Amino acid sequence: MIEGVQVKKFVKHCDDRGFFMEILRDDDELLSRFGQASMSKAYPGVIKAFHYHEHQDDLWFFPVGNAQVVLYDLRDDSLTKGETNVFYLGEDNPILLVIPKMVAHGYRVLGQEPAVIIYFTTLSYNREKPDEKRIPWDDPAIGFDWVTKNR
Repeated sequence: MIEGVQVKKFVKHCDDRGFFMEILRDDDELLSRFGQASMSKAYPGVIKAFHYHEHQDDLWFFPVGNAQVVLYDLRDDSLTKGETNVFYLGEDNPILLVIPKMVAHGYRVLGQEPAVIIYFTTLSYNREKPDEKRIPWDDPAIGFDWVTKNR
């Protein structure tokens, strides 16, 4: 796994009324600090990739729908520089994914339903000087094939 990436698996408490599940706690020690919580919705087949941050870490959670999440390590000083990781997050695999700064990340919505992402960051968004750098979804240096393989 890419150095610094963390995964938190959830514990669901189910009964005849439904379920309860904690998402993020201050004692999880997943984020160095809390900056902002945000939510976005994307439609089936949409690819939102790639971007990275120089100063903030992200923590992603997909409570609705399913997504293929791709990470690519851009850090020159990392033991995992140039490594790609793929995770499947969403209703079928509810986990939190911590994405360190300078790790490019993006996702593709899987299935026939929209996906909702809730994400937490270690810094609040700065409209005057956004900490968000873009890389095309099909960048040849990353070389990720977003097509589902029939097996």
